[in-house]
Amino acid sequence: MQVEALISNGKPEEDFNGKGLPHAQVVLYFISRKYPVPEQYLKILGKTYPRARLVGCTTGGEIYGDDATENSAVSVAIALEVGYVRIAAAKAEKPEESYAVGEALGRELAAPDLRVVFILSEGLTVVGSALVGGLTATCPPGVMLTGGLAGDGADFLQTGVGVDALPESGMVAAVGLYGDSIRASCGSVGGWVNFGPERVITKAHKNIIYEFDGKSALELYKTYLGEDAEKLPGSGLLFPLSISPPNNPTHSIVRSVFGIDEKEGSLIFSDNIPQGYIARMMQGTIHNLVDGATEAATCAVGSTGFAGFTPSVALLVSCIGRNLMMGQRVSSEISAVREILGKVPVAGFYSYGEICPHPLTHKCDLHNQTMTITLLGEQV
Repeated sequence: MQVEALISNGKPEEDFNGKGLPHAQVVLYFISRKYPVPEQYLKILGKTYPRARLVGCTTGGEIYGDDATENSAVSVAIALEVGYVRIAAAKAEKPEESYAVGEALGRELAAPDLRVVFILSEGLTVVGSALVGGLTATCPPGVMLTGGLAGDGADFLQTGVGVDALPESGMVAAVGLYGDSIRASCGSVGGWVNFGPERVITKAHKNIIYEFDGKSALELYKTYLGEDAEKLPGSGLLFPLSISPPNNPTHSIVRSVFGIDEKEGSLIFSDNIPQGYIARMMQGTIHNLVDGATEAATCAVGSTGFAGFTPSVALLVSCIGRNLMMGQRVSSEISAVREILGKVPVAGFYSYGEICPHPLTHKCDLHNQTMTITLLGEQV
């Protein structure tokens, strides 16, 4: 596998001058909605990699090398030596179509030699957990599913995914990597710390929690947040919720607060939350989150999939909540990852949700507030 990772800060003619991997089959690109010349960028991307399909998304921030950046565009061109690539794409017009879209993409990519599916999904309309459920149902067993939901900085107004085009709302794209030569591993860790007692989600519908233990969910959050309650819903990103099935506490996942409803006394989350699940509030520090990023990289490197050789690229998908929490120090988590990975090219984006296998149960799911690292390579 050959890889070329590049960043453009608004002058694509200069940024791509003399570059190129002519036989690349796919280029992943991660672009800020505030990037100044998106049409020009995509045109030059196509000229630089004439044989490649272009698959990309909007971001909550871009990741390249050692740094987290803003208002830029990052690309990763991939040329497989033995394996091959297939692209599937579909549009979800409304959230209720998310599972069916996942099923359709999985069926389109399914094959005995499918090894990895990297997913980029629109981040506001699509229900990520349902999308993953549909993909899991139709992809062959053992296929690694990883990726993330497109972002829009801290604005939450418009996200998109593009296939051989600029990103558009509602789109979902899946990149399938095929062949016995493909090697992949994944690490995903948050670093947030639980606080307060466990509580049962006694009333919830889709992505809204109305009650914990029969009491107002919003009032409970306000009690624990103290002065930060006045900054809701924005401060909710800094106090995510850990949830788990009552019969399987090991499979805990994190959900972010995206909004509140004062009249209903409810909390609006980034994705569906089942009634009856066990919940616990979380908080973090910059130190905790950087440690989480380090652990994610360590887990990814420790996979037996790369025994004896070095991966060709690391694709990082980190959560917008981490970006907001760390502020000017957000590059600290990227530097921590690079310390573990060494000279492996690093590229990625800040997302509205991360897709990867659970670190303990290995069941693929949608996560929030994690640093998720996918290492890819090819052994020939």
